[in-house]
Amino acid sequence: MSRPATPADVDDICRSLPEVELGTSWGDRPTYKVPAGGKGKGFLLFRAPHKSALDPETGEPYDDLLVIMTPGTAEKEALVADPDLPFFTIDHFRGYDAVLVQQSRLGELTRDELAEVITEAWASKAPTTLVRQHFGDA
Repeated sequence: MSRPATPADVDDICRSLPEVELGTSWGDRPTYKVPAGGKGKGFLLFRAPHKSALDPETGEPYDDLLVIMTPGTAEKEALVADPDLPFFTIDHFRGYDAVLVQQSRLGELTRDELAEVITEAWASKAPTTLVRQHFGDA
């Protein structure tokens, strides 16, 4: 059985995927990108606190949000709709295939569940040939 996920697992999982580098996007936000180099596309980023995503309990901007890309709208909606998962979205992300999750709530997922969501995010941005090689379909 897989153990609860931790924030440290995010880096381990991202770096275990082929052609991943940690760069920046949205100005200065740390972002995992694929493929490595100038043509990399972000698939997971650490979101800066912003008034568009407020903690309903404190009214303060979340300070530990991850933005994880999804392969499409259906996958996004499935993650957000599952009451057993900590994923959510906000109006700012309407029409954008990505979910949000607080790093402090990653333990509500198993490491395997987190790895599956991150791997799907990676595959949604990676070049098709790289995805095929990774999954053994080359």
